[in-house]
Amino acid sequence: MTTSTELSELTGDYVIDPAHTRIGFVARHTMSTRVRGQFAEFGGGARLDGGEPSRSSGQLTLHARSIQTRNQQRDDLLCGKFLDVDNHPAITFTSAHVRHVDGARYKVAGDLTVRGVTVPVTLDVELTTAATGPDGDFRVGFTGSATIDRRDWGVNWNALTAVMVRPKVKLEFDVTAVRRTS
Repeated sequence: MTTSTELSELTGDYVIDPAHTRIGFVARHTMSTRVRGQFAEFGGGARLDGGEPSRSSGQLTLHARSIQTRNQQRDDLLCGKFLDVDNHPAITFTSAHVRHVDGARYKVAGDLTVRGVTVPVTLDVELTTAATGPDGDFRVGFTGSATIDRRDWGVNWNALTAVMVRPKVKLEFDVTAVRRTS
């Protein structure tokens, strides 16, 4: 973590800075290629307790229709057949528990809701930055990931999908959050 800030000084309410945040995923397609994607529209925040991390919490809402894989045909298929965005426009994560592992590493357990199905997920998270930004606002940065099985949420189209797209999907994120001043 690049910071001169003590963990106890991180306590506060934060909002995600979308201009400095990436929420993405990696899935294996066919034999060995990887498809990378991200969500362009999202929002969320966190309540950090630097003195007692287990009292911290966070939430994230992704606008499912904003998925981008750099292939419009694939994006349309993901929005329609896989994510059913007309009936399930949001993907959400709400934390239930934060556990300090060591140093700047944490495990964040919570509920991930996709297509109206909620499944518990644990994220591996690392605090990477805590510093005052150029505008005088206090910012924290986190990076992390989790590997999920898309079938747990019914994210499947047909029998061919099981062969063409592997069920394991790695979620990846680099988040910058700004502490609210009031």
